[in-house]
Amino acid sequence: MSNAVTADQSNTNNSPISANDTSNNSTQYQPQLIEAAQQAKWANDKRYEVGNEPSDKPSRYMLSMFPYPSGKLHMGHVRNYTISDVLSRYYRLKGYEVMQPMGWDGFGLPAENAAIANQTPPAAWTFANIDNMRAQLKLLGLSIDWSREFATCSPEYYQWEQWLFLQLYKKGLVYKKLSTVNWDPVDNTVLANEQVIDGKGWRSGAPVEKRDIPMYYFNITDYADELLDDLDQLEGHWPSEVLTMQRNWIGRSSGMEVHFPYELAGQENTLDVFTTRPDTLMGVTYVAVAAEHPLAQYASEQDDTIAQFCALCKKGSVAEADLAKAEKIGMDTGLTVTHPLTGEEVPVWVANYVLMSYGSGAVMAVPAHDERDYEFATKYNLPIKQVIDIPNGYFDGIEADAKANATVANLAYTERNTLVNSGEFDGLDFEQAFDAMLAKLEPQELAKKKIQYRLRDWGVSRQRYWGCPIPMVNCEHCGTVPVEEQDLPVVLPTDVVPDGRGNPLKNIPEFVNTTCPKCGNPAERETDTFDTFVESSWYYARFASPNDAQNMVNKSAANKWLPVDQYIGGVEHAVMHLLYARFFHKLMRDENLVSGNEPFANLMTQGMVLAGTFYRVNADGSTTYYFAEDIDIEFDERGQPIKALLKADGQPVTIGKIEKMSKSKNNGVDPQLTIDKYGADTVRLYTLFTAPADQTLEWSDDALKGPYNFVKKVWRIATEHMQALADANLSLDSLNNDALNTDDLSKEAKNLRRKTHETIAKIDNDLGDRLALNTPVSSLMELSNELASFKASSEQDLRVQHEALVDLLTMLSVYAPHVGEHLLEALGLESSALTYPAVDESALVQDTITMVVQVNGKMRGKMDVAPNSDPEQLKVQARTMESVAKFITGDIKKEIVVPNKLVNIVVAG
Repeated sequence: MSNAVTADQSNTNNSPISANDTSNNSTQYQPQLIEAAQQAKWANDKRYEVGNEPSDKPSRYMLSMFPYPSGKLHMGHVRNYTISDVLSRYYRLKGYEVMQPMGWDGFGLPAENAAIANQTPPAAWTFANIDNMRAQLKLLGLSIDWSREFATCSPEYYQWEQWLFLQLYKKGLVYKKLSTVNWDPVDNTVLANEQVIDGKGWRSGAPVEKRDIPMYYFNITDYADELLDDLDQLEGHWPSEVLTMQRNWIGRSSGMEVHFPYELAGQENTLDVFTTRPDTLMGVTYVAVAAEHPLAQYASEQDDTIAQFCALCKKGSVAEADLAKAEKIGMDTGLTVTHPLTGEEVPVWVANYVLMSYGSGAVMAVPAHDERDYEFATKYNLPIKQVIDIPNGYFDGIEADAKANATVANLAYTERNTLVNSGEFDGLDFEQAFDAMLAKLEPQELAKKKIQYRLRDWGVSRQRYWGCPIPMVNCEHCGTVPVEEQDLPVVLPTDVVPDGRGNPLKNIPEFVNTTCPKCGNPAERETDTFDTFVESSWYYARFASPNDAQNMVNKSAANKWLPVDQYIGGVEHAVMHLLYARFFHKLMRDENLVSGNEPFANLMTQGMVLAGTFYRVNADGSTTYYFAEDIDIEFDERGQPIKALLKADGQPVTIGKIEKMSKSKNNGVDPQLTIDKYGADTVRLYTLFTAPADQTLEWSDDALKGPYNFVKKVWRIATEHMQALADANLSLDSLNNDALNTDDLSKEAKNLRRKTHETIAKIDNDLGDRLALNTPVSSLMELSNELASFKASSEQDLRVQHEALVDLLTMLSVYAPHVGEHLLEALGLESSALTYPAVDESALVQDTITMVVQVNGKMRGKMDVAPNSDPEQLKVQARTMESVAKFITGDIKKEIVVPNKLVNIVVAG
């Protein structure tokens, strides 16, 4: 191997040092000492920094979703970043130039909430947390290129999303419109859906109102078809469930836009609705509109009762999920529209389940064939007209169940079938009815074919302080005007302490007051800030050139590193973050900043980390959860907890469910405490060995002992090996650089070599092809067992043992880099020059195999034979074995040969 160092050069830290060091301390595994030393070495060497210059090595970009700087790592972080690091180290050994960067998703509401609670500026809180979390991450021994680190709340970063926003504004891909939001009338602020609790503001407790305010939107629907169709490129590279979620979220559907004419105040108009079921058009018995719809507003002006109802509809959450669960209520406006096919007058109702911001703010209602419409029509005694043939007995089970449970059966038939009660369209199926109705209505301009998306344009305005300022100016003369590019960035003041009541930026004259870039008159800056999804949508590309002061993304650097070869993160980001990042990549592509259509070539969604819960239900019905370290637990023989006592009082607590680690359940595990006790290498091994990376991991402190004992075992093997080398007076330089002579190896040596090279091949396949991260640890444990049982009786045996140990440690360094590299250095190797071991195919060839010989199914001996030997010869050899012959006491009835495994001689009793 190249760049080999002598054993004496690696004599540090009370560890196995050389073949001549037999001091007692050197036999003790002390992770805290060796891990700190290895981390210092990596930092001093700038071991993991990579450049953007062309290289003769292939490149590999490994990326985990960057963390929000909450201040403390949790085990989900540990698992996520260990997965990425194992793959990064593997590809470095395979000869790749690997970039593994790290940054911080710095903006966001949690920092603002913490600032309110602690009376400190969000900037100070955020950067203090970054410092703390960076130190914690370094304890894990991650091979991160820290020279590329950035925080998204730094102007050097967010100026470029302001720049891109301006480019998109010029192209018409950004626009401003009124949008319905959750409004807290006490705190005077917009609330996210998750901040509305039982219809009230999370902080003030005030009933939430719906309010229309001007907001900026990215025209993501212009890219809807491309975002949907390009998912086909990712088949086999992304989890299928994530692709399905993306497709469903985009939700492309073909249908018909139908126009219901009406006349109001002497003006002719149409009520426009989109439907995917135009075959049910003859079954429309009413239409429903949002409270903000012009028809509802007109009716409100004529009737105070309707006005009061519309005001009521404006209260409550605007979230689709909340609307789906809310009671459906409505009121007849007294207005009608004309049915485009029959000419009949159809009543117009205002309903709380229709939002003006979704579609046209109106829906056609077919109670006989839509469950929501059926529920509404039944409640208000509206007509229900069947127009789709319903199979006999279809509702029998539903009616019986409703009767048994004293509930009202929902008898809406929502399947497709032939049309009935539809006049000239009777007997037609869905496609025939679609074509026939379109042919009749389209010439009259009463309908048209339309493709619609569930996906909405992306509203990026947030009425909050701690975010990237939107680079727009509001001028009473010129209207909305973009900031000049040369005046970027619009810098967010960082010394503000918010109080949760409104946006504090509005009260900072030096930020708000400016001049109009167009007319030069006094104007006001936009005080809305960007949705924090904007920052996380392009950070992966900025890592390619994080310090470029002239470009959002350096094209040549992007061409070297992008797309991300392996992206790793939680499945909770499977829709919004990934969709927005894909959208941004296409935007940047169209600005000639990046190439290719997709940002992430491969995606892995790692499973959550779960842990047990312990609690007591208090007299008032509340629940108190306890930390596992405060509990004495009794286990059964299978290792399952069967009894738990609180240490403080010795009284029982309830053993709860295994749940996702959370502060509220006090079942989180502090990574730093675990690292302090067992070392980072053990924690890394445990998080990947215990379960497949894409499945949930049930945390068990007791189970950490397995990986810990494995590392100690490897340490002991290395120590004993070096002692054997010293006793044999063998040179490490010779062992590391001279080719191994494989002639005349003992059977045991051949077996060890075969196991070694089988392991090399298996782990290479697991990590490189299958992306299986848990099974390689099992393979390393098996190889360590072979090494531990191998007894070297010659110099040749010692050389084979040395090869196996070096290969074991090299592969182990992928998972446990501190101990792996430390021991390799103690064996005289330069850790920075390591390469993944090559498989020696000749070592996999077996000269002999051991076959079991049975008599009447009981093992009576073993014999070494050539692989695939002639079965008849095997039978003869088996019968003549002394240990076997004495059990053949009767006539042989049958002889069974299982090739390469066993011979079973069946003897008559």
